[in-house]
Amino acid sequence: MEDYELYELNLKKNNKRNEKFLKIFEKWLNNQQLSKKTICKHLSNIDLYINDYLNYYEVTPMEDGVSKVYSFLNNWFIRKCMWSSVTSIKETAASIKKFYECMSENGYIKSEDYKFLCKEIKNHMDDFIASFIEYDEYDEYEGEEWEEFI
Repeated sequence: MEDYELYELNLKKNNKRNEKFLKIFEKWLNNQQLSKKTICKHLSNIDLYINDYLNYYEVTPMEDGVSKVYSFLNNWFIRKCMWSSVTSIKETAASIKKFYECMSENGYIKSEDYKFLCKEIKNHMDDFIASFIEYDEYDEYEGEEWEEFI
């Protein structure tokens, strides 16, 4: 089996597995008595994280996503998602925290991993925002004559 075929097979398996986690999360969110709109936003944010980002470079199970949040919020999300903003970074971080809280409560990750994730997000939120601002300001110069800046 070719590397790409193996990747595709593993990707399919992981996405199928992630469907189960998304359903568990949706049920958990409904029990939190959130609005339908808020639930949809959280589900969309998590689908992006576990099905797109965690599978972008290699197929990565949801459990290993706890240690990858920094690189997602500080880099990938800012560069790959055209709608990224300070608000969307904060909203996505909140969704990730809620998702992993749900996964911890349901025994899919250790509570220590969930606590690590929360601490990571809290301690680095200013970094995520600064990275966004830096990237956004750099993007403003794209297409202009670079001689003006030399």
